Amino acid sequence: MADRLLEITGTVPKEKLRPQLLDSLALERERGITIKLAPVRLKYEYRNPKSETNSNVQNTNDQNNFEFRASNFEFTDSEYILNLIDTPGHVDFSYEVSRSLAAVEGAILLVDATQGIQAQTLAHGLSALDQNLTLIPVINKIDLENADIAGTRKQLVETFGFDESEILLASGKTGEGVEGILKVIVERIPTPKSAGVNLIHPKGGSTFKALIFDSFYDPFKGVVAEVRLFEGETPKIQSPIVFLGTKATGQVLETGYFSPQLIPTEELREGEIGYIATGIKQPDLVRVGDTISTDLGVQSLPGYKQVKPMVFVGLFPLDQDEFPDAKEALSKFRLNDPSFTFELESSQALGSGFRCGFLGLLHAEVVQERLHLEFGVDLLATSPSVEYLVNGESITNPSSLDPSMLKNVKEPWVKLKIFVPQKYIGGVMDLAQEKRGKFINMQHFATQVELSYEMPLAEMVTDFYDKLKSISSGFASLDWEFLEFREVDAVRVDILVAGEKVDALSQIVVKERAENFGRRMVGKLKEVLPRQNFEVAIQAAIGGKIIARETLSSFRKDVTAKLYGGDRTRKDKLLEKQKRGKKKMKMVGRVEIPQEAFLNILKS
Repeated sequence: MADRLLEITGTVPKEKLRPQLLDSLALERERGITIKLAPVRLKYEYRNPKSETNSNVQNTNDQNNFEFRASNFEFTDSEYILNLIDTPGHVDFSYEVSRSLAAVEGAILLVDATQGIQAQTLAHGLSALDQNLTLIPVINKIDLENADIAGTRKQLVETFGFDESEILLASGKTGEGVEGILKVIVERIPTPKSAGVNLIHPKGGSTFKALIFDSFYDPFKGVVAEVRLFEGETPKIQSPIVFLGTKATGQVLETGYFSPQLIPTEELREGEIGYIATGIKQPDLVRVGDTISTDLGVQSLPGYKQVKPMVFVGLFPLDQDEFPDAKEALSKFRLNDPSFTFELESSQALGSGFRCGFLGLLHAEVVQERLHLEFGVDLLATSPSVEYLVNGESITNPSSLDPSMLKNVKEPWVKLKIFVPQKYIGGVMDLAQEKRGKFINMQHFATQVELSYEMPLAEMVTDFYDKLKSISSGFASLDWEFLEFREVDAVRVDILVAGEKVDALSQIVVKERAENFGRRMVGKLKEVLPRQNFEVAIQAAIGGKIIARETLSSFRKDVTAKLYGGDRTRKDKLLEKQKRGKKKMKMVGRVEIPQEAFLNILKS
């Protein structure tokens, strides 16, 4: 759909247009999903059905932007500037959507005619309504044979209360109906809220204020902030600017807009979306949600809600010599993805690394791939965990916790909304019950059903989403939000190899499932660990109690091969000597767990 909008408005020449143009990341194109929000300025010539004469103004307005132009000629058509922000849809990237919604006046609610309303669609739509944005409902993929246009239209009416006449039909593949979407954007989406009624802003008439909704790092220009101007206009080049949240100072090296590449311009005015190159080389000083101004004394713009990571994973360099490079890469990446957090961590088994926070498992997987593709950093990930409250203290790393202090434990619970076709209800409910889910409600929307559950986050972040897709043949969709911390009877399960604890594999587990978890882990380790010259005990323990054990058998060298005759005692003597050697080796020998074994155990 974004490709068709770029094509119709002539923003990108046809010879340079390619599929998924705004999905600039290689990972986005490979997976076929949107991961990063992408702003772009479109110019659209609107054919006004009502001719106006004897007028000396021609205005340009859009969902985020406007221009004011004077003319002494009669006109019937107007040129409008539209700022489009293409956003992800997956629940793990909902923070990208919230940042985009805070910078615009309206949104296109795109619904797949073959899938109907999904959980993410409902969540993002309600979020847009909460911010009083104008919604334009569009049913996409109407060209497909299995498109259920009538059913999808009925869902939109019943779920959001739209009038049937408001719902547009389009095909992002063929371009059918896309021109109509552009016309409706001009007709329904208001001009920027802060622009007032007359859209006239004399130079210097108001204080410069801009909200940062995203940023990236440029080695020559420093941090480049993607901004929405709410008041005034950008200062001249080389003028000083301040960041009200961090109190940092920088200067305007360049301003411009997205087309979708960076197009420098002399200034950005109130209501516009564009970028400001700040010259700041420290990424932490420019934060998403902060306000840029020229005066520290002015009041900050309402920022975004502080994002709270829900899933925590340890990331360790495969080679400890790469630790400084990995740290620098994570700092620069965090600028591009503020929902990602990290702090230093040390492990006896894996060395120095980072304890990283993510919004979900897909988010964690995507971040690791992007770090590899964009920064050339290869990191080993430990098992995902969630935040626990132990005696009122927040714990995100299970290995740092003393098992004897594991009292008054509270685990995070989330509220789930699962959209699924009616015929898959039974399998989905069984899965939710298996994961300690608590049924809340069921609502029917045409052929779709919305199941509401409360569930421990620790159960959801393992393999719940994969199993849900498998059970529903890929038709189920999932949205969730944090609910509260609730008490749980939990223990810490440690994994010991040759009597030494492998801290990277420690997990906090519900007590009733601890033994099964321990047996599963020692079984996997037995499969992936290389054999030694002595027997290796692989154990799962809760405190000082062993709950599961496997023994990795030793290599046995045939020490009697050189004998070619003689008394039996000659063989027994050599075998006894070998036995004593193995016993001594077992006492002093240490098992080095190779990185490949960790990769296998953590991926399985």
